[in-house]
Amino acid sequence: MQLPRPVSDLIARLENAGFSAYAVGGCVRDSLRSLQPHDWDLCTSARPEEMQAVFRGEHVVETGLKHGTLTVVLDHVPYEITTFRTDGSYTDHRHPDSVTFVRDVAGDLSRRDFTVNAMAYSPHTGLVDLFGGREDLERRVIRCVGVPSERFREDALRVLRALRFAAVFDFSIDPETESALRLLAPTLENVAAERIREELLKLLCGPGAGRILRTFPDVFCCILPALSPMVGYDQRNHHHHFDLWEHTVQAVENIPPEPALRFTMLLHDTGKPAVCTVDEKGEAHYKKHQAVSAEIAQQAVEALRFDRETAGRVVRLVRYHDIPLRTENGEVNLDRAFLLRRLNRFGEKDLRALIEIHRADRIATGHSSRKREDLRMAERMQALDALLAENPCFTLRQLAVNGNDLKALGLRGPAVGEALQQLLEAVMDGRVANEKDDLNNFVTKFIEI
Repeated sequence: MQLPRPVSDLIARLENAGFSAYAVGGCVRDSLRSLQPHDWDLCTSARPEEMQAVFRGEHVVETGLKHGTLTVVLDHVPYEITTFRTDGSYTDHRHPDSVTFVRDVAGDLSRRDFTVNAMAYSPHTGLVDLFGGREDLERRVIRCVGVPSERFREDALRVLRALRFAAVFDFSIDPETESALRLLAPTLENVAAERIREELLKLLCGPGAGRILRTFPDVFCCILPALSPMVGYDQRNHHHHFDLWEHTVQAVENIPPEPALRFTMLLHDTGKPAVCTVDEKGEAHYKKHQAVSAEIAQQAVEALRFDRETAGRVVRLVRYHDIPLRTENGEVNLDRAFLLRRLNRFGEKDLRALIEIHRADRIATGHSSRKREDLRMAERMQALDALLAENPCFTLRQLAVNGNDLKALGLRGPAVGEALQQLLEAVMDGRVANEKDDLNNFVTKFIEI
């Protein structure tokens, strides 16, 4: 392994002071996978007060001295260093009630969650791998350190972390670890919503997300109970080849790995079971499922404490995921006025998202090929690009006149806003040019003053 110079220097300073020190955890794991670590964490036999003495004169942040952690900032880059420790009991299924500082790295590694995260490295000692983490990396397996049920009882978030690592790394899960995480999935109720949200979104964006969703619907239903009716649900509709959960999983797989879009596809059809009606031929129909799905999405983003902007976007995309983007005969609608009105309603970012959503949703029916939907999406995107290159008017702000201009023509009160809206629609429909004189003439001729 090749350590960055600052990391090597930090380890050397601790060793020169008589302590052992290692890079530990995710940075070691990622290095062994030939990936660039996002950050470097260190562990050491030095106690917090001893670390402070070693790094006197440096920019040191007392991150969590109670748990043996401080952060040394070198050239504006933070390096977290933690004293070797063992953990006491976990009454709240999240945090240790107490920690005990130890002098041996073995005790520290034994408290960690998964074998691939329980390795340490120093230039002097080399790799310390007491639990087969390197072999598990090569086998592409997520496996708990020690007894899986104990690891998950200590920290319930590890249930979701195991799935997240499996999805992001596209690894399998060791059978004993899998059994324990299924058994203890209900303890996720003890975890803060924000932590669940972050792990879930990372999981959904992983290359193995579809496989994990298919394999562990029971765990996801513990997080979002509204998913339960979808699992194994026969859609009984000739437009859909798959049951509702499989359709949902394929929709997630076929949307770009952006958190808001992946979460949208997870929830886009959650309202279907609640609105199902069956006609005399046995065909199921799901009128207004979009609105019910949006209500469920609203509850989900609130429960998981999404930020306001992302929450609003997810709910909006779920509500309008099925909005027509085709002509009556099913062809791609590239009409200028149509696209301008869609831009007016959704804005460029969300209109592009809806085009992506239509593609993913159609592929996931099982009745349209990826090639066909890629072509349709490309046609829509190209038409949108060409239209936007013209810098067209599709918002009131872009109109060549404003409220003061219309007041100068004699309009007053609510009539001003109504007239501006009529002008915008006329511009988008191509009935008048977005020029001040043309718009003033249009008002004089066609809008009552």
